[in-house]
Amino acid sequence: MLRKMFVIFGASDVLWMVFAVSQASQIDIFPSESKIFAQIGDSVSLTCSTTGCESPSLSWRTQIDSPLNGKVKTEGTTSMLIMDPVSFKDEHQYLCTAICKDKKLEKAIRVEIYSFSKDPEIHLSSPPEVGKPVTVTCSVPDVYPFERLEIELLKGNRPMKVQDFLEPSEKKAQETKSLDVTFSPTDEDIGTALVCQATLHIYDDDSPPKVRKTTKELEVYISPKDTAISVNPSTRLQEGDSVTMTCTSAGLPAPRILWSKKLDNGNLQLLSENATLTLISMRAEDSGIYVCEGNNPVGKDRKEVKLIVQEKNFTVEISPGPQIAAQVGDSVVLTCDVRDCESPSFSWRTLIDSPLNGNVRNEGSKSTLTLSPVSFENEHFYLCTVMCGQKKLEKRIQVKPYSFPSDPEIEMSGPLVSGNPVTVSCKVPNVYPSDRLEIELFKGESIMMNKTFSKDLSKKALETKSLEKTFIPTTEDTGNVLVCLARLPIDEMEFELKQRQSTQTLYVNVAPRDTTILVSPSSILEEGSSVNMTCSSNGLPAPKILWSRQLSNGDLQPISENATLSFMSTKMEDSGIYVCEGINQVGTSRKEVNLIIQVAPKDIQLTAFPSESVKEGDTVIISCTCGNVPPTLIILKKKAETGYTVLKSTGGAYTIHRAQLEDAGVYQCESKNEVGSQLRSLTLDVKGRESNKDYFSPELLVLYCASSLIIPAIGMIIYFARRANMTGSYSLVEAQKVC
Repeated sequence: MLRKMFVIFGASDVLWMVFAVSQASQIDIFPSESKIFAQIGDSVSLTCSTTGCESPSLSWRTQIDSPLNGKVKTEGTTSMLIMDPVSFKDEHQYLCTAICKDKKLEKAIRVEIYSFSKDPEIHLSSPPEVGKPVTVTCSVPDVYPFERLEIELLKGNRPMKVQDFLEPSEKKAQETKSLDVTFSPTDEDIGTALVCQATLHIYDDDSPPKVRKTTKELEVYISPKDTAISVNPSTRLQEGDSVTMTCTSAGLPAPRILWSKKLDNGNLQLLSENATLTLISMRAEDSGIYVCEGNNPVGKDRKEVKLIVQEKNFTVEISPGPQIAAQVGDSVVLTCDVRDCESPSFSWRTLIDSPLNGNVRNEGSKSTLTLSPVSFENEHFYLCTVMCGQKKLEKRIQVKPYSFPSDPEIEMSGPLVSGNPVTVSCKVPNVYPSDRLEIELFKGESIMMNKTFSKDLSKKALETKSLEKTFIPTTEDTGNVLVCLARLPIDEMEFELKQRQSTQTLYVNVAPRDTTILVSPSSILEEGSSVNMTCSSNGLPAPKILWSRQLSNGDLQPISENATLSFMSTKMEDSGIYVCEGINQVGTSRKEVNLIIQVAPKDIQLTAFPSESVKEGDTVIISCTCGNVPPTLIILKKKAETGYTVLKSTGGAYTIHRAQLEDAGVYQCESKNEVGSQLRSLTLDVKGRESNKDYFSPELLVLYCASSLIIPAIGMIIYFARRANMTGSYSLVEAQKVC
């Protein structure tokens, strides 16, 4: 009877727990609205969560059981349905079903699809011109559902047209909708803004609709008109005079001014794009009709003026004369220019009537003799003869060839090493005439050597002349400058370069030494800290810095050629040996530093094996691990009424043999090192064993057997004791007889 009563009480207790759970369970969906609107191409997440149920079964479906077209992610009491990207296939009523033991709950949310991702576009059929009709098109691209779209076009604050698209669409698709308005701009429209506003009424309640708008300033054009020309000083000029002509034209936008001259065939030759055209040193051929044109995107307007230039007495100028030094191999142009002569006649010759060895070109009042390339045969006096009617004028110019094309070349017989002799060579290539050449060699401000060259009358040729000097460098020569100076004076003639020089800074080689590394703030850091490692090394030339990292096999992996190696946010894997090398052509010097990155504890795992819920008498292992390198200190504790009790664990593991009800509770693991600490906790649930009528304990068996022997023995003792009291004695023989 006692066992039955216990079972019934236990059953009633279970029923009460189910009732309590059913009363507390509920399901929620986020967003909390019954309907949401999602834009095509966006990402939407529906979140279903339960309360009052420890291990619910969660699932998603559409009301019409069509494919979800989304990804479901369930974790604990929460399930997410992710639609990325949103498309027409996602427009459904979605239901989240939660099953908690024997109870089933459902909650629905509807997803409506729309597309309204781009601002309206404003297009004009043509540039707007005052008084001329123009069509404005306002289009809204990729919209859905367009039957809920409203487009309004405004000019300034005044509506021009409003259009709805109420006809239902035959299929689900993004469409471009537009409205057209034709109007004739006026002067008042200048600077007015065109506003295209699109409104998509996607909500069924009083929520504000989606609105997009585009504004475009209205640029109204006026065709050029009232073009006028002013001439200063006059339209009748003398040869050599200057004239300024200014053109104006009205229009909107302001017309662009173009000046042209009308040719004999009626075509126009463009002269200028400025409002003012200035002609200087006028000649007779400059006479003619000049045209000013004002134009803008909607039209153009022209005005003409005629200039007359009268002839004057002519003069002849020859350039660049009267003497010129011409570099061999270059091109030289001798120009003979005539002024105040309308139709001059030109001819060229040498003073001794030798061949010209050049090309003559006559154009208008100018004649050129081009010597290309210049050679020694061009060393002459050249004469230009000009005939203007019956008049004759002649000018001459002397051409003297020379060659001095490049700077001197400084060469060393070998690298500069302190104490070792070295020969410096200073060469001047392809020079003529070499007898005029002078070479000087300087070290700093001191002259080391100079040299001149004698004249060779047997030939005219390009030659390479040089100077050589041997000296012994020292470390004090480092930074000094070798200067090779070459001079080629040719009488009093001016030409591009009479003097050329080359410089070379002396660097006496010294192998790298005294290599040092400065680490800031320290070579031992916490993860996430920044560190700068600056390397310096002495030597000549200045050593190049190379940072490398030493691999596990001892090899070096180059990582930077900067003097400072920086880590902005260090990680544990950045720990290691870093090597700095100072390198030049003489040698190498090396220094290394060991960078240690300390990491706070992380990735703690606190587990109970076989489970966090066990039965009384089971063996449980509570284990705490941490993925840190280097290892951290692990402390296991159990929560008590007065705080936490530290447990004696081995390798982060604590074993409970034959778990009792009092072993249930909160267990905590603390992992810490010099950088920080991290905590994890779990709750261990120990349940008592359930009653079972078929269960027979070994202890009860022993008790039963003992009682079966003890009870008869006690009865026999009482019996014989009573016999002994009656007879005054006790005889075992008599007792056996009685039995």
